[in-house]
Amino acid sequence: MSQTDDADPAVLVEHTGHVCVLTINRPDARNAINTAVTDALGLALQAADDDPEVRVIVLTGSGHQSFCAGADLKALSRGENIGPSDPERQKWGFAGVVSHPVCTPVIAAVNGTALGGGTELVLSADLAVAAESASFGLPEVKRGLFAAAGGAFRIVDAVPKKVAMELLLTGRPITAAKAKEYGLINDVVPDQGLRAAVMALATEIAGNAPLAVQASKRLAQRIVDGEVVGDAALWSANLTELGTVFSSQDAMEGPRAFAEKRAPVWQAR
Repeated sequence: MSQTDDADPAVLVEHTGHVCVLTINRPDARNAINTAVTDALGLALQAADDDPEVRVIVLTGSGHQSFCAGADLKALSRGENIGPSDPERQKWGFAGVVSHPVCTPVIAAVNGTALGGGTELVLSADLAVAAESASFGLPEVKRGLFAAAGGAFRIVDAVPKKVAMELLLTGRPITAAKAKEYGLINDVVPDQGLRAAVMALATEIAGNAPLAVQASKRLAQRIVDGEVVGDAALWSANLTELGTVFSSQDAMEGPRAFAEKRAPVWQAR
């Protein structure tokens, strides 16, 4: 897809049979998350989940370079908010997705780099298929931050613990092949075959009994009455850590250094 301008929608919504494809549409910013994306994606995810004709949701990024580069650090360096414009939707979390339990199965179609919040979007999805050129990682510690969109506690359930700790503490990225080896994603396919592979998987799931599929997801993901059982304590602890780390001088220095293309100077305060 070509570069977009400010008039283009932040999220594209496409319906193909019983599959709804949601595409983050900021290729010029590597599909980084800002308020426009958070608003549009959260609402589109809810609308798809409420639509009885939608049996599978696919989440992907526009273009070929990046699935999602995570939070828009340049926006953060300018002091901008990247959360929802409506405080009532704050409960849906980063990008309107990571703490937004839906009953419809979600497949992440990872078409490029998925770093920081991009990997956290993958962790929030039920399944994930990646292009060979994709990469994954949680580099927040390199920016004075931590993986506060669920990554810090979800990654240890997604991959072997020692691997998870390496990803969290070094911030180093891994290839799509390694992500599959560790169990972070379901499959790796040639770049040009990603769409076909994801749609084949989505169509297979959509061909099953919808109520049975949704019940299976709710039980497997521990979703009861629209909430994930056991997550409240983790999100509460996450919020406490976020209040300390994200208000620090280092948290301001990291995005600023990134925007200025220089090495950060940490002060541990």
